Amino acid sequence: MTNSDKESNLKIFSLSSNQELAKQIANVVGVELGKCTVQQFSDGELSINIEESVRGANVYIIQGTSYPVNDHLLELLIMIDALKRASAKTINVVMPYFGYARQDRIAKPREPITAKLVADLLEKAGTTRVLTLDLHTVQLQGFFDIPVDNLFTMPLFGPHFQKEHVTGEDIVIVSPKNSGIIRARVLAKYLDASLAIIDQWVDEEGINQGYVIGEVTGKTCILVDDIINTGTTIAVAATILNANGAKEIYGCASHGIFCGDAATTLNKAPFKEIVVTDSVALRDDVTINHLNVITCSDLMGDAIRRIHENVAMSPLFGYHNK
Repeated sequence: MTNSDKESNLKIFSLSSNQELAKQIANVVGVELGKCTVQQFSDGELSINIEESVRGANVYIIQGTSYPVNDHLLELLIMIDALKRASAKTINVVMPYFGYARQDRIAKPREPITAKLVADLLEKAGTTRVLTLDLHTVQLQGFFDIPVDNLFTMPLFGPHFQKEHVTGEDIVIVSPKNSGIIRARVLAKYLDASLAIIDQWVDEEGINQGYVIGEVTGKTCILVDDIINTGTTIAVAATILNANGAKEIYGCASHGIFCGDAATTLNKAPFKEIVVTDSVALRDDVTINHLNVITCSDLMGDAIRRIHENVAMSPLFGYHNK
């Protein structure tokens, strides 16, 4: 099969969640976005129309499940069903952000494992492969019985901070909670930095408390997490670092959701810079001081090319965004 044959057999469609990112990914792959329309009726029902043939094609749907989560999830499921009925050869779901990923276990009696339910729905609808970015926990891949490629964002953040010369022995990578230490350790390797952890908890009065495990006095600290939602966890961590004598404080997270009063919370915290990827489209009403959005389109576009051409994905786990 020639390169032109391979390209003609690859189609990328974008739904509503992050069309700008989808355009950039399609540009990296070297194809035009496929034509489809999403319509919402007055009663809230969704209707999708694919406006070109997909028979025998390897189709990639770019759709994260960020806010409004349920609308975007249902859009995705309907699109998968439409592609299956239109005789697409493969249906590859590209989810820059996987909603419901935090509901991955039973923490209290009678709770659902909603992440597993979403995995089941995607498979049942007809998905043949999932490509996603920095799952909340890597174990979530085991909820699927189809191939799942989970790309990491630390190989994007590493070069970003290297370009800003935020490297070396005066840098400390800080996990704002105990569970994030693995992610922090990876970034520390990129930047030749040391590690620290903030042990956080909520007291009986509902007030966030915490203390630092590690040396941060006089150091430049980078707080690293997978998701910034309301901003409380990372903002409290920054305040604790500031109280412990940190010189400068950066924050980075794979997915900037920024719900509720996140902008206000983060603007009050002592950050020099907050860096997120464009995995979630930034809403127009969100204004955060010193926010820097870096693109994941090169990484995800390269992954799509490799999947389509049956080329190894392993080089992407040491990816440098040039």
